[in-house]
Amino acid sequence: MITKDAEAVAPAAPEPVAEEPPPRARKNRRAWDEVPRWQIYLPLSIYLLFTLIPFYWILLFALRPAGSTSLVPWPMTFEHFDKVWTERSFGTYFQNSVLIAVATLVMTTVVALAGGYALARFDFRIKRGFLLALLCSQFVPGALLLVPLFQIFAKLQMINSLGSVIIAETVFQLPLSMILISGFIRNVPYSLEEAAWVDGCNRFTAFRIVVLPLLRPGLIAVGSFAFVHAWNHFLFALMFLSDQSKQTIPVGLNTLMSSDSVDLGALAAGGIIAAVPVVIVFAFIQKWLITGFSAGAVKG
Repeated sequence: MITKDAEAVAPAAPEPVAEEPPPRARKNRRAWDEVPRWQIYLPLSIYLLFTLIPFYWILLFALRPAGSTSLVPWPMTFEHFDKVWTERSFGTYFQNSVLIAVATLVMTTVVALAGGYALARFDFRIKRGFLLALLCSQFVPGALLLVPLFQIFAKLQMINSLGSVIIAETVFQLPLSMILISGFIRNVPYSLEEAAWVDGCNRFTAFRIVVLPLLRPGLIAVGSFAFVHAWNHFLFALMFLSDQSKQTIPVGLNTLMSSDSVDLGALAAGGIIAAVPVVIVFAFIQKWLITGFSAGAVKG
């Protein structure tokens, strides 16, 4: 029988000792802490300066009056924006670009989701060869696809239609999107789907309820790149669309430049109109974009 005095004399249990980082990690951390801050901020400031000067130059030409040489956009005018939006038909170009980019986003995401799930969850005989073909297709420039795609669309009577550009952009975006989404799906434990099957769900229902919510960062990352690429792509719209009322913003910007002269104010205003939607998209999805490229987190 242990008395209270014996309990009082008994030594207390030793507290766990925190593990120290390895010597190399301590050395690197100490070297980083000893770096003067100006050696970090000075290169970043120079990089930021060279990045922001072109944007300021575009704003300067877009907002100052025509013929002005001032380095400050004052008095400020929006005549260049009104000119490109009404006289240069940028309102129509903007609508066409939005339609093509959104349709490409939806089609690329849906098809890549189905193909990525098949690559991640099923084993078939030509799986390795198919993955190799997807990877090799990334080395093929878009210019090489123009002739075969033009012949196909000509036989289908789709030349000079927005559908031809949407299909071409989707085909061009699918290989990389499918590879990325298959990687995201592999990071979702297969046991979660099996548990849903035990509860009575079929494969599609289990995928929709269990897997799809965990893929949201990856889908946003893939969809955003499909949107931006379709928004900025110049070649397919130039080759497949001949009617001016069906052209896109990149082709419209090209029409502002001629061999004789360039309207810098209108060109700068059109560039800002083309850049604003992309900036807004990335401003809202940057959190999901970073999470998506971390290969997706599995919630327990």
